[in-house]
Amino acid sequence: MNAPAPRRCGVSPRTVQIGLAIIWLFDGILQLQPKMFGPAFADQVIRPSASGQPSLVAWPIDEMARLVSAHPAASNWIFAAVQILIGIGLLRRDTVRPALALSFVWAAGVWCFGEGFGMLLTGAASPLSGAPGAVLLYAVIGILVWPPRIPRVDATQMQPATAGGPVGELGGRVAWAVIWLAMAALWLFPANDGPDGVGSELTSAARSSPTWLARFQTSLAGVVHDHGLTVSIALALLSLVIGIGPFVTRRVTVFLIVGAALSMDYWVLGQSFGGIATGIATDPNTGPLVVLLALAMFPNSAPARRLPAPEPVGGDTPVTESAGRDRRILMPA
Repeated sequence: MNAPAPRRCGVSPRTVQIGLAIIWLFDGILQLQPKMFGPAFADQVIRPSASGQPSLVAWPIDEMARLVSAHPAASNWIFAAVQILIGIGLLRRDTVRPALALSFVWAAGVWCFGEGFGMLLTGAASPLSGAPGAVLLYAVIGILVWPPRIPRVDATQMQPATAGGPVGELGGRVAWAVIWLAMAALWLFPANDGPDGVGSELTSAARSSPTWLARFQTSLAGVVHDHGLTVSIALALLSLVIGIGPFVTRRVTVFLIVGAALSMDYWVLGQSFGGIATGIATDPNTGPLVVLLALAMFPNSAPARRLPAPEPVGGDTPVTESAGRDRRILMPA
């Protein structure tokens, strides 16, 4: 009798897909907030993304804002319906691929026309506020856990969820490195490494925070006042280590945990829980997406299930050396 296959204890690609589905559904629910059916969606969410952009980038954003402001309710219903449709599609195994494909197109459009390419071209993008953009991570995670038509299973390694995707485990590490190296570079932008760059970001975030959090953010801004350069360099170096760590050591979990924890610090202190309390938030921002990406890369604690051996041709049952030895022992003398 064959021994039972070891259970897979960890995060599977399906777990990540469901996590992504929950976030898409949450985005759709946020889109149904009362303020989003009025001028606030165009004036306070879309149009500010054109500020400081090159004219070639600012023009389509302004045009999108003008179109939405002309038909705010209808536009908002479309935005909500698409995101909810993506979420529902990801929850069903038979519609994961079309749902992911739709999410890639939608994420690209939102990142370009809604987030202004993560504000990267303005010189004012900051990891503390969510750069390089939450919706960009939706697409990255979706690619990493795209379901293959023929599952690839290796029973000899404790593989992460990304191992079964089209770019494999290495692709996940590359994506992780690119994101964190980009954050490291952003910390060295002039807008972030000034004497009060970090403090001004915290003060700005406090305006959209609950009272208890705003007080803490304001106090912290006072602590780091005039020390922005030191804080920025320290965070840039930490981001660099988090990004390249999985390539220089096998202990990738350390860097995944530190990266997820730092992202959640950004999410609380710089993103104010995604600005959910404002009534015009469209997504939870970058923090939860980085955590989901880390989970997708997290090594499983047990090997995946071993694929059954092919049946022998002609009905002959092969006898292994150990099986033959057991048979000889059981034969009567």
